[in-house]
Amino acid sequence: MKIVVVNPNTTTAMTEGIGRAARAVASPGTEIVAVNPADGPASIEGYYDEAFAVPGLLAEIAAHPDADGYVVACFDDPGLDAARSATARPVIGIGEAGYHVASMVSGRFGVITTLARSIGALEGNLLKYGLDRRCCGVRAVDLPVLALHDDPELTRERIGTAIEAAKAEDRAEAIVLGCAGMADLAADLTARHGLPVIDGVAAAVKLVEALVGLGVSTCRIGGYAPPLPKHYAGAFAKFAPSE
Repeated sequence: MKIVVVNPNTTTAMTEGIGRAARAVASPGTEIVAVNPADGPASIEGYYDEAFAVPGLLAEIAAHPDADGYVVACFDDPGLDAARSATARPVIGIGEAGYHVASMVSGRFGVITTLARSIGALEGNLLKYGLDRRCCGVRAVDLPVLALHDDPELTRERIGTAIEAAKAEDRAEAIVLGCAGMADLAADLTARHGLPVIDGVAAAVKLVEALVGLGVSTCRIGGYAPPLPKHYAGAFAKFAPSE
């Protein structure tokens, strides 16, 4: 089985870390290919960045048609619906994967993300996925995505403080880490804080493996039907759906 994990931003160091996290949980015989586009934002922090990340995401999926499934490795799940229209192979976003897994192991879960500007997008996704009532709150640690690994101790301290606040004030029973850049912290944080801490990268990889193993593909009628053939102008001409 081959799973292509697409980091929709252009920071290769983050892609490498995401790839390590994905390979750490992949089953024997599962090949993980971690990629990122050449064009787009260096990090995704808000709606504006999301918009410019989607073309690169779709281009990477198109460049790997032999994959058995795909992971969108940004917690905002940018372009997820478009990606599912582009391929019948399973496509899982790390945000939705983290939420669904947390909902299976806890009655209430909290989300810890990077910047407060991301909270609205995450709350919107929770509503869309039907899991808003299971989420007891989204907290931000006020660290930009690209700063998460600059000072690992500060990152762990801020996330840890947010987890304890979520436990005490929100009655969280599980925590979902709200950024792919936090992927390598889940096991340590689980041990430190005494509740499940879910990494969306790992969760998404295992869900893709499960869907492929079940022989389940993405629906090709309704909202996820392939795009209709038409002309695309200018810089997006290469994305034009063919006959």
